[in-house]
Amino acid sequence: MKISDKPARPVWSTVFTALLMVGALGSVHAQTAGPGAVPDSVALSVEPPAKARETRSDYVWTLEDLGARRPFRLNGVDTSDRSYFDIRADEVVNRAQLTLGYTYSPSLITELSHINVLLNEVVAMTLPVPKASAGKFQEQRIDLPAPLVTEFNELEVQFIGHYTLECEDPLHSSLWANISNQSTLELSVDRLVLPNDLAILPRPFFDQRDRRRLELPFVFTRADAGTLESAGIMASWFGALASYRGASFPVSLNGNLPEKGNAIVFVSGNNPEIPGLAPTHLSGPAVKIVPNPKDQYGKLLVVMGRDHAELKRAAQALVLGQNALSGSTATITGVTELEPRKPYDAPNWLRTDRPVKFGELVPPQALEAVGYGAQPVRIPLRMPPDLFGWRSKAVPIDLRYTYSPQIGVVDSTLIFDVNEQFQRSFPLLSVAQLKTLGQKEVGVFNDVMPARARLQVPLERLMRRSELQYRYMYDYIKEGHCRDVIIDNVRGTIDPESTIDLRGYPHFMPMPDLAAFSETGFPFTRMADLSETAVVLGSSPAMEDISTYLTLLGRFGESTGYPATAVSVALGQGGLALADKDLVIIASGDQSWLSQYDERLPAVLQEARKRFTTSDLQYKSRDWITPDPREVNRPVRAEVAYSSDGANAIFAGFESGLQPGRSIVLIAAGDAASQMLAGQALLGGEGYEGRIQGSLVAVHGKQISPLVADQTYTVGYLDPWRRLEWTLVKYWPGMPPLRNVAIVLGLILGIALLLAISRWLRRRKPERAK
Repeated sequence: MKISDKPARPVWSTVFTALLMVGALGSVHAQTAGPGAVPDSVALSVEPPAKARETRSDYVWTLEDLGARRPFRLNGVDTSDRSYFDIRADEVVNRAQLTLGYTYSPSLITELSHINVLLNEVVAMTLPVPKASAGKFQEQRIDLPAPLVTEFNELEVQFIGHYTLECEDPLHSSLWANISNQSTLELSVDRLVLPNDLAILPRPFFDQRDRRRLELPFVFTRADAGTLESAGIMASWFGALASYRGASFPVSLNGNLPEKGNAIVFVSGNNPEIPGLAPTHLSGPAVKIVPNPKDQYGKLLVVMGRDHAELKRAAQALVLGQNALSGSTATITGVTELEPRKPYDAPNWLRTDRPVKFGELVPPQALEAVGYGAQPVRIPLRMPPDLFGWRSKAVPIDLRYTYSPQIGVVDSTLIFDVNEQFQRSFPLLSVAQLKTLGQKEVGVFNDVMPARARLQVPLERLMRRSELQYRYMYDYIKEGHCRDVIIDNVRGTIDPESTIDLRGYPHFMPMPDLAAFSETGFPFTRMADLSETAVVLGSSPAMEDISTYLTLLGRFGESTGYPATAVSVALGQGGLALADKDLVIIASGDQSWLSQYDERLPAVLQEARKRFTTSDLQYKSRDWITPDPREVNRPVRAEVAYSSDGANAIFAGFESGLQPGRSIVLIAAGDAASQMLAGQALLGGEGYEGRIQGSLVAVHGKQISPLVADQTYTVGYLDPWRRLEWTLVKYWPGMPPLRNVAIVLGLILGIALLLAISRWLRRRKPERAK
């Protein structure tokens, strides 16, 4: 799902920023502001000579990339749709071009109809609609005025259409234009030099206005376990910031800085052996921003400590308190987490101890629908992945909403969907209908009517990431010949006080489940700070192994929304003895140090020798989310061994042999180069076939092949009654719910008891008569 955070932008801000950018393009020098300045606008400097600037053309977006899930369907005499795009704080646009793909109705009057393309409410070009091209797909290149491009931008396409010179229906079926969401926007930019100021963090290392996947190099002087723990903290933080974009972290050892761009550098000790960086005398943990000596536009964020403990405190201070830092260097005097994390308290996950209000999930303006052609109100949800909904009640939703009651006989509706699948609809009653039902007087068209509905959604529809959609479908009222006028002042709002309630569901899941691992990081993300997780790598991990580790920590941060401040890292076979942790093992090349798990491993990639177990899962053609997790179980049926020099990586899940209920996920490859396949598969993206699921997955290229789904243990807790029912169903698949069985047995026992008492009373009656 693509998201665009578009804050309100006052007109004066737009004008000021446009003037600033024009000045930058004209080689006007902007002085670097000191700490406390606004980093988005004035706290930057522009390189004076034009020839010193680096011009790039690496922004090519489709309208789909900018959030248009479907083509713009423009219907009526005057209608429009729009997309939004943002520009990084360290860039200014010098050229913008839109390649617009569109089709329009053959019934339009050419002289009265046209298509406008607007940038930030300014018409950039008007496209005629000649008869000769009507009804045919065509493309038009449009140069957009670069000085109008600001930090936050609105790209709008407006359709003006007429089909007759006399009285016309403003929503006649012949009034249409279709704008392809594959239309492309291309931008060229000049780079700007930002100040060396911690106050602008996380920029320039991450800029929320950049829609591309984050690729941020990590530079190490040495990659031991303590340093990797600090790096994992940073990677999870940047992964949380990158969110839907995804984040990858190329690794460089021995202090080798990247030739271009930004990087994170980890230094332990007072004398860093990094070419181009002066040694720093440390009095404690510290962080600083310095220029990249190989790139005048690049920055280095240096995390420093005299030992591993100080290095970790510096990383923790950075991710927990970056909003309070300023200046080019900050020495950390203390880091204290006031309250330990609790299970399932990740900021991104819905709470299960109380009803959650919609206003906690999205900003209030995202809950509004304006006009006849309003986009659906979308509410994203991220659930704890181990909520157990088998034979449980559906999830209750208390929906409160308002709408504009219309005059006359209408058939307006509020449609409720989950993940684009219809669930239910609610009539939006007109003024006359409300009066008939005895509602309060609604006398004018602009009145807003509150309403309320109780909904129930099966839990499996919401797992693990889902989206609620509410579509206001207002009926257009026909007034008659020459009287039809569009008054587009209908409104609808989903009340922020509406709630979804996840209370009452136990946390329980059959394992292993690599789908939960790849999508949410479970069970490792059960604790948002990863305090019960250890990552084990080989005694001398390759750069690719470290990069996979950092990518994985970024995925964990994206899931929880919280940095992994308590993750543990161990190197070599000794790390496998951590009994009180869930383990992620990352290995490539020589894997003899994993020999203690030979009997548990469903696959082995050791140099040219490969062994895989397989099951019927490889023949399964569709994914199905079922309330009974055992219905997706596909145990091992065969084993294949072969020799090959092909590139493969595997994901394998199994239970730890040291402590019941503890999980292990192995990410392995035959060689270091093949390990990159695993990291790329975690991020996914265009071109990937299949998904990570089951208990064993093979990855070759962009082909993800689930091979086995063998559930061998469980995590979580069921009360004794539910546990008994769960166990009995294993042997009696068609058994009705145990509560129903208990009711029937109770009735039978009750009737038997009544019969016994009646019989006893009849026997006692003759004895009393004597």
